[in-house]
Amino acid sequence: MTISQLLRNLTTIISPFAILITVTGVVRSQTPAVSCPNSALTRFVKHTATTGETVAQIAQRYKISPATVIVMNPKLRNGKISNGQEILIPPYDGIVVEVGRGQTWRDIAKKYQVRADVLFELNGCQAPSDIAFIPTAKKSTRTQSHTPVAAAPTPSKFSRYPLVTTTPATIALAYGWQTHPRTREVFFHSGIDLLAMVDTPVQSVADGVVAYAGEQGSYGKLVIINHGNGLQTRYAHLGKIKVTQGQQIQAGSQIGLVGTSGEPTGKEPHLHFEVRENTGLGWAAKEPREYF
Repeated sequence: MTISQLLRNLTTIISPFAILITVTGVVRSQTPAVSCPNSALTRFVKHTATTGETVAQIAQRYKISPATVIVMNPKLRNGKISNGQEILIPPYDGIVVEVGRGQTWRDIAKKYQVRADVLFELNGCQAPSDIAFIPTAKKSTRTQSHTPVAAAPTPSKFSRYPLVTTTPATIALAYGWQTHPRTREVFFHSGIDLLAMVDTPVQSVADGVVAYAGEQGSYGKLVIINHGNGLQTRYAHLGKIKVTQGQQIQAGSQIGLVGTSGEPTGKEPHLHFEVRENTGLGWAAKEPREYF
C-alpha cells in the first residue's frame, strides 16, 4: 500500500473528533487514558476550501507549514485549489510513513531523528502498527545567526520528595525503555516506580493545582498536579486519594496514600511517579530523577 493510499484512508471521518483509519490492525480505541493523548492519526481534520483560498492561507489558519499541507494533499502541488475541495489537515507539521514489520519506536526514532518517547505518545502510546505519524520541526525563516547557542537550562529542582520518608525509596523500575517484569515485553516506562509500604503518605513535590484526581485505567487511583511553567507531576496506583480536582496545594501537601490500584508493573507496592513537560506535541514525559 502506498503512502497516497494511506492518506486517502485517513479521510474517512467517523465523528467530529476522530478518524477511523481503514487499514487492518490500525483502528484504536477513541477513549485512551488521560495519561496519553489521542494518536495524531485520529486528530486529522478535513478543511473545505473556498474560492480564492491559497495553500499558505490554509496553513496559517491551522498553524502548520504550507509544505505539510502539500505533503498530506499531493494534488495541491500545482498550487490550484478548487471551491469545495476537501483538504486533509494534520494536528502538527509532520508526515505519515509506512512502518516495516517488526520495527520498534527506537528503530523509527533513529531513522527520522525524533525522540522515541515523543513518537510513542504522539501515536497513542501503542506499539507501531502499519503507519505512523512523524513530527517535523518548523524551520525558522530568519537569517541564521553565528552567535553560539546557549545550553539547555538545567531542570528546576522540586523542593519535596513524592513519598513522606526519611530516605529516598528504592527504584523498582526506572524511567525509559525497560523490560516489563511480568510480560517480559520491552516498553517505554514514562516514570519511576518507588517502592513503599501500602498506606505510606504521598505528597506534592511542589506548589500547584490538582488537574485530575480519580480512577484512570491501568494507572488506578491517579492524581495529576500542574505546577506552572509547563511542568506537571503524576502519582499513580494510589490506595486512597486525599485531594480533589481544582484544589490549590502547596509543596508537602499530602495528596494520597500508596496502594496497589490499577495494573502495577511489579508485584511489590510502589508509587508510580511521573514528571511531564508541556510541549507543542502534548505533555512529554521527562526523567524524574533530574528534578530531585
